[in-house]
Amino acid sequence: MAKWGALVVLATAQFLMVLDQAVMNVAISQLVEDFDTTVTTIQAVIALYALVMAGLMLTGGKMGDIWGRRRAFSVGLCIYAVGSGLTAASWSVPSLMVGWSVLEGIGAALVLPAMVALVAGSYRGRERAVAYGVLGGVAGAGIAVGPILGGWVTTEFTWRLVFVGEVLVALGILAGTRVLSEPERPAGRPTLDWLGSLLSAAGLALVVFAVLQASNWGWIQPRNSPIEPFGFSLTPFMAVAGGLLLAFFGGWERRRQERGLDPLVHMGLLRVSSLRGGVSMLMAQNLVLMGIFFTVPLFLQIVLGLDALETGVRMLPASIGLFLSAIAGSALASRFAPRLLVRVGLGTVFVAALMLLGTVKPELDNGSFLVAMGVLGVGMGLVVSQLGNVVQSAVGDADRSEAGGLQNTAQQLGSSLGTALLGAIVITGLIGAFTSQVATDPKISGEVNEQVQVHLSSGGSFVAATQVEESASAAGLPPSTVDALVGHYEDAQLSALKLAFLVAAFLALASFWPTRRLPARLLEDPQKERAGPGPGQLGQPSDLR
Repeated sequence: MAKWGALVVLATAQFLMVLDQAVMNVAISQLVEDFDTTVTTIQAVIALYALVMAGLMLTGGKMGDIWGRRRAFSVGLCIYAVGSGLTAASWSVPSLMVGWSVLEGIGAALVLPAMVALVAGSYRGRERAVAYGVLGGVAGAGIAVGPILGGWVTTEFTWRLVFVGEVLVALGILAGTRVLSEPERPAGRPTLDWLGSLLSAAGLALVVFAVLQASNWGWIQPRNSPIEPFGFSLTPFMAVAGGLLLAFFGGWERRRQERGLDPLVHMGLLRVSSLRGGVSMLMAQNLVLMGIFFTVPLFLQIVLGLDALETGVRMLPASIGLFLSAIAGSALASRFAPRLLVRVGLGTVFVAALMLLGTVKPELDNGSFLVAMGVLGVGMGLVVSQLGNVVQSAVGDADRSEAGGLQNTAQQLGSSLGTALLGAIVITGLIGAFTSQVATDPKISGEVNEQVQVHLSSGGSFVAATQVEESASAAGLPPSTVDALVGHYEDAQLSALKLAFLVAAFLALASFWPTRRLPARLLEDPQKERAGPGPGQLGQPSDLR
């Protein structure tokens, strides 16, 4: 069992990283009360965390090459622990932002790429497949368990206690780093490409921020956009600006390589078919998973009125199914190719999304919903059990940190896209269904219909039906009109949620396209097939192309 000590340490770190954001999401209302601020402000703090982590992930991976993966892992944990401590003691929104958004974001950007490389350096062959399966299962478990743990601690005690616990866990992980073995590092001492780091961080941050704000600003037509260039929302302009910076980054990296200088990322890695397929699938997987995990709480909490703890309990089957399926998927990797297992997983996710669609009713059928969440977890577990091993098996030890940075960046982009896309679909579907039903109801006067249209013309939000009832009553509308508006709104909520799950199902089907680049044969240990590549040399086995 001693050889699995490293996996215990790394899996605990993975759980800590994933748990953190899930806890913050369920503590929003208490944070608003404690700091006497608004939901929008706290959401900005959460968004900044995603921006810092996504923007610095490639740089964090490179620091693993410069310092060594174990040292980068340890330094990242120290920064993360300091950030958690400051978050627990925070006395204002700025202190919360520095502790959680900035310091924890920097720490995570160092820990996650190093963690991926340390797994690859500690295990080979089937053991490596098992290790990546465990990490994938633990990540999924953290996403689902986070709301349960966060909801319970926040309700019974205080959200600050969670971050005190994170400091203690981080210190425990640091104590366990002595069991981690340092993988082979590039020959010589790499240097950091400062301009490349700046370009990649700024480009990724702009893209992620644009996606996160799309539901508030509008994708094309402006709603609450701070400025309206040429009459359009700021979202597409910010996304294009980020894309241009990333294009400049790619050109800069190629120039550095041509001049014999160390790039932030060897762009030749992206020419490796299986690595490109693995990274693409990681983004697609997180897009679908986080999109669904964004939609489910809207149904359970806002439509059905369940609290955070009750919501977390009903999402638990997804966590259990994902973890068990990820472990089983790792074992199956010795008999079946990654492409087949991932496709089976995606097919299962497609079925699960349709099953969830069928549960969207005014009253929850607990049995059907729990089964659907369990099926979702099984499908996702098969997918996540393969992708980490696919990416790391496509490169040698010299490129592991860079590959880890790429895969974690893809996951962050997928999470942001999934949340923003499904969020936009829910809001758009809600507004469309509600306005259509109100406009065709003879019991609602033309004046009220016009007021509804004007109110929703600048956008809307997914709120509880009781809030609509209170607003309509406060406006002095007759009880019969209030009842009609509330009934239409409740119907529109269900229609919007069904549309979101249907889109999630189609996204799972669309994700079959990048699977064509995944290995169609069993993965072999690349170290047995290549003779010690130098830094940036790929040397991939032919069956991975």
